[in-house]
Amino acid sequence: MGLVYLQYLPGPKIFKCRSCKAHSASNDQIYSKQFQGRYGTAYLFNKVVNVSLGPEEDRELITGRHTVNDIYCSCCQQILGWRYEKATVLSEKYKEGKYILEIARMLKEGW
Repeated sequence: MGLVYLQYLPGPKIFKCRSCKAHSASNDQIYSKQFQGRYGTAYLFNKVVNVSLGPEEDRELITGRHTVNDIYCSCCQQILGWRYEKATVLSEKYKEGKYILEIARMLKEGW
């Protein structure tokens, strides 16, 4: 395995991986706070950093069938949430290309 280069986000409000404290997203990238993850509350983000994508898979979620990739912390490989690739329901297309971060897997800095 090679070196891992991490991106650091400007503050003041940052979400970090709970396991290794690598920066994951900034507060200004939140699209919605009205989501539910595997471990409770989850937020939908426009952009996240320091993550790697797992393989695409189809999942039946609360809002219908979606093609998603799990996302992992680039530093410690902890699963943080998932990325929406495709939505089959027209009203859910806005999620495509966006990321879910599970709040139980994150730390908040600067709040």
